[in-house]
Amino acid sequence: MSRGPVLVGVTGGIGSGKSTVCNILQGFGCRLFDADTVARDLLVSDPDVVREMRRMFGNGVYSQDGSGTLVADRKCIASQVFADRDLLERLNGLVHPRVRQAFDMAVAEALHDGTEILVKEAAILFESGADKGLDEVIVVTADLETRIERVLQRGGGTREDVLKRIRAQWPPEKLVERAGYVIENNGSLEQLEASVAFVYRQIVRKHGLKTRHLRTRQ
Repeated sequence: MSRGPVLVGVTGGIGSGKSTVCNILQGFGCRLFDADTVARDLLVSDPDVVREMRRMFGNGVYSQDGSGTLVADRKCIASQVFADRDLLERLNGLVHPRVRQAFDMAVAEALHDGTEILVKEAAILFESGADKGLDEVIVVTADLETRIERVLQRGGGTREDVLKRIRAQWPPEKLVERAGYVIENNGSLEQLEASVAFVYRQIVRKHGLKTRHLRTRQ
């Protein structure tokens, strides 16, 4: 009987580049579970979540697009929860147990189809307890100014907005203390790909998996 997939968590502060790291791992043949995307989807797809969100934030937190699809005002939500830690904890308590259920289903699917490595991307992996049961954890770091600039370039609000979100998350030093592997992402994409490939090979060897031929930029 198969032991199941190796479960690898990837986390890091906003703007660190954890999504890019996960995309590279996906290119190496890993399956990706994006906890943050699942959480966003739950805000509009789960009736119980929608009902509680209306209680917490008011009916104005939702609208409908031209096709009648429910849309959550995530900027409004973010501006409130990153200024109110109690509200943030209530939101996490509402959404993250459901995200864990979805991950359990992804693990079962990976076991069924023989996936060797399942990567779980989560912005608050440790804070939400989502690291429990994982075999490995990768923390992605970057200099503060680099992170701020990346978020601003993708339209993440004002500098103060970004700093509020950063302050609401664990500091990099605390994340690194809990990491099995640390990837610094202050350089080029080529440098990042090389760092991810190095960590990937270490995980493959450690768990006795089949080695894949990795094609990275030279």
